[in-house]
Amino acid sequence: MRQNIARFSMVLVAVAVSSVVMAAPSALPLTMACETLSGVTLPAQVTTLPSGPVRIESATLVAASAASVAERGPTPAARFTPALPQFCRVLGAIAPIDPKAPPIQFQINLPMSWNGRSVQYGGGGFNGVLINALSMVPAAPFDQPVPLSQGYVTYGTDSGHQNKPGEPPQTFSLNDEALLNFAHASYKKVRDVAVAVMKRSYGQAPEKLYFVGSSEGGREGLTMAQRYPQDFDGIFSRVPVIHWTGLQHAGLRDGMALMNGGWLSPAHVKLVGQAVLAACDAADGLADGVVSDPVGCRQRFDVRKLQCDAAANDSCLTAAQVKAVQTLGTPLQMDVELANGLREYPGRGPSGEATPAFAATGGWMAWWTGATAPSLPPQPSNGIAWFYGAGAIQYFYGRNPSLDVTTYQARDHAARVKEISALMDSTNPDLSAFHARGGKLIMMENMADYAQSPYAGIGYYESVRQKLGATTTDAFMRLYTAPGVDHVGAGAPANVDMLSALTDWVERGQAPGTLTLLEQSVTLPVTQLRARPLCQWPLVPRYQGGDPNAAASFKCLQ
Repeated sequence: MRQNIARFSMVLVAVAVSSVVMAAPSALPLTMACETLSGVTLPAQVTTLPSGPVRIESATLVAASAASVAERGPTPAARFTPALPQFCRVLGAIAPIDPKAPPIQFQINLPMSWNGRSVQYGGGGFNGVLINALSMVPAAPFDQPVPLSQGYVTYGTDSGHQNKPGEPPQTFSLNDEALLNFAHASYKKVRDVAVAVMKRSYGQAPEKLYFVGSSEGGREGLTMAQRYPQDFDGIFSRVPVIHWTGLQHAGLRDGMALMNGGWLSPAHVKLVGQAVLAACDAADGLADGVVSDPVGCRQRFDVRKLQCDAAANDSCLTAAQVKAVQTLGTPLQMDVELANGLREYPGRGPSGEATPAFAATGGWMAWWTGATAPSLPPQPSNGIAWFYGAGAIQYFYGRNPSLDVTTYQARDHAARVKEISALMDSTNPDLSAFHARGGKLIMMENMADYAQSPYAGIGYYESVRQKLGATTTDAFMRLYTAPGVDHVGAGAPANVDMLSALTDWVERGQAPGTLTLLEQSVTLPVTQLRARPLCQWPLVPRYQGGDPNAAASFKCLQ
């Protein structure tokens, strides 16, 4: 399951920068036979970062294939196998400098007719799984052709390490080069290799380069804008784990809050979820199972009202359980200053607590409480945030797989915490270089997300506005918030054609305004169930009357 989460957790007012439409080729063919790429070696200098040589292990012509949908999958989108055209699949590896470090594996997909653009896909979790870049863009409508089918070159990487059975997914971080690759270097290196392969295959470099990612992949996208601002024209970052060090420490704290009587059973999770809906659902004018204004809900919902003095039962919470819920919603104060001067990680919720677990990836039961209370060592039945956070504390910060995380204090490892924060935290608000090169950035936060706090992304967006000013920020950056949607895109309307919005902005100067979120069936043929406006932060959708399943019945308001 953890590998699938890594694979599929993958996981941007109008100021037009140009009225000139990009003159991208409509049908550039491959100038060479696909198989001739097999065995090709590229020099280390193909990328500007220190690296070993690049070897293309195989290049295979893949036949066109039809779409299908599986009965089960780790996310709604992951159940779909999209229709694909005939393409050339290029598999290769970038050799490390340290012989003890793993190689960086990559996959590049070359369409027979190229539109002159490319899309790099981000990863998920702690990576360690090769991203094949054949799937949907994060949040994309289920019936939309994937980028490869639209003529884009697509590519992805495992970030420079490979998960091994029976080994915690954080183990790779004990090697410095593998850690650097995971933090940022691998994505840059693979980008440069992909450009070289495109030049070799089509006779020219891409005219426009895009990056799309969700969760860890969303962090990678923001990392590219901050560290390598010249490399991408447009970036879409959904539910990014950008405040990475704060998140791992919050996962540890929130997991420990469930110990010693604080754990909530599925029945208790349902109790809290129903109480939140009772307090907040209808505040937008419509009781539809979606809390449209989770910020306002923080004032309306009081978990203490669910506490009783009787022995624990399904109809109320004990004092320890109430304290655990309060802990989850409280900002974590760090006793070590992190990168870019941050010392606080925002709390989670309310809304989406009892989102039905989609193959164990939804709501509290997936991310926080799990099927059993947190244990040591972490078990698959624990919440994912504990599994990830406790492991990160041991391997990234303590560098001791046997570290007793229940006694861990960040101040005792201050130097290492600062080092990892400088590597991993994508919280630098200075995007002036990315803006100056004409880059466009769209962020999207799902407001019922418990894998990470959506308020971390909101805080980052506001820090950019403070650093660069509202007018400059509005010229190249957007933040959208999707109420009721969990980390992987379940619970409420969650699908939006963000790649088109991004390319229209980059290539035609058409800045996006209010967009439309769709809730679709996970079937073939795909059908639309309901729609909502996707509002720019800080606006929220409020019901105005009419068809409750139509986006036109809502307006984005304060």
